[in-house]
Amino acid sequence: KFAMVAPDVQIDDGKGTILISSEEGETEANNHRKLSDFGIRNGTRLQADDFLQDYTLLINVLHSEDLEKDVEFEVVGDTPERIGPKPSEPTSRNISNGSDDGAQPSTSTGNQQ
Repeated sequence: KFAMVAPDVQIDDGKGTILISSEEGETEANNHRKLSDFGIRNGTRLQADDFLQDYTLLINVLHSEDLEKDVEFEVVGDTPERIGPKPSEPTSRNISNGSDDGAQPSTSTGNQQ
């Protein structure tokens, strides 16, 4: 839904409890656990970061009894219109003698008169 490539997800409680890590194998033991096993309840906030895309998402967990049959969760809210790397900052270029045409100094060794 959020097109994250390599997400890291942690509980936004100041303790830094990591639920999902982009480092392979680091949080595989969490895959079978429920959110309640981590103390996540109605009103808990999660922070998801995708460093490859320079993208951070805050997730508010809200409990609901009104989900359709066989639906475990629902994502509600606006998703960003553009997900992906931020445009690069313009890099400064060194310009000599007011010229930026890429010309190099002459290296000829012939006699010049």
